[in-house]
Amino acid sequence: MCTRKLALLFILLLSLFSSQANSQEITLSNTAEVSVLTCGTGSEIYSLFGHTAIRIKDTTNFVDQVYNYGTFDFSTPNFYLKFVKGDLQYLETSCSFEEFFQEYLYEKRSIDEQVLHLSQDKKQALFDYLNASLQSEERFYTYKFIDKNCTTMVVQTLNKIIGKPIIGISSADAPTCRTILYPYFNGHFYTQLGTSIIFGNKVDLQSDQVFLPSELYNNIQNLKVGNQPICKESRKILDLEKTEIPFSWWNNYYVFCLFFVLIIGLNKPIVYKAYFGLLGLLGVFFIFAGFYSLHSELVNNYNVLLFNPILFFVLYYELKNNKKGVFYTSIFSILCLLIYLLILINKPYLMIVAPLIITSGVRLVQLILKNKS
Repeated sequence: MCTRKLALLFILLLSLFSSQANSQEITLSNTAEVSVLTCGTGSEIYSLFGHTAIRIKDTTNFVDQVYNYGTFDFSTPNFYLKFVKGDLQYLETSCSFEEFFQEYLYEKRSIDEQVLHLSQDKKQALFDYLNASLQSEERFYTYKFIDKNCTTMVVQTLNKIIGKPIIGISSADAPTCRTILYPYFNGHFYTQLGTSIIFGNKVDLQSDQVFLPSELYNNIQNLKVGNQPICKESRKILDLEKTEIPFSWWNNYYVFCLFFVLIIGLNKPIVYKAYFGLLGLLGVFFIFAGFYSLHSELVNNYNVLLFNPILFFVLYYELKNNKKGVFYTSIFSILCLLIYLLILINKPYLMIVAPLIITSGVRLVQLILKNKS
């Protein structure tokens, strides 16, 4: 989530070494501003959630730097395995505001700025801390989809400098993480489906922290410390309308439903066998990911009740023409489907997995009726 490509890393590093050489010695003036930058969403998967960064501007000292925690390196050995496992390293980087602005202008993504109401000593402490961490191992962190990303790291840094966790969620009726995330995938159906079925029960818990850029923006906008609003001023730095997602003839719910209508309509045993084999294979992957990955979002994935490895036994007993085996494994699989349906009653993605539930249910009922004694 809210990550940035490392294609510009060389430029960022040049900027880092040129601007940071003297930054440690700079004492910010009374006119210095500290602000949080909230960037709009993009069309790429890595940019669907937007981005958060910290800006420190001091015209007296010719300082205008942006610090962010959303940088990663695609050339990292075993990049995708590390991402799935949950030990991929992200890092803090810094660049000039002008570079930052030009990048988001090129990507046609908006930038909102919230100037924070901080004392002079807090501004200086934040400036010194960000620059010092850039020069140390502290700039690296292990990315976690919800718990540690570009937004949570900004929240952690600001709270650390302020001295108490004032930025965060305090509402008892906070929505679940899944409810918060789900709308961000609108227009990206298969991504929405994939993320819905790979996440386990952790994302169904109430959100206990600010982990998305837009959430942080709203939190800061409405936050007061005592009677003092923490947001001194809000500005629209780059006001761009979100690019409309072009219609796709295949990446949509209706084509997805049509695929399962064809499976049921054809009613061919070989098609159902391939279908059950694919579901079982995905179920094995979900179980493996839950044990292998350090991402807590993938643990305890109840979607294996639909993507059920028991379907392999249904296929095995069909192959062996074992009527009793087919009957009892089909009964068990139907019970799993019913439990799954009950779990999904209040989940936002029930409708998009409904075609799979119906298709599996139809075939399993057929097998039960065909193989009962």
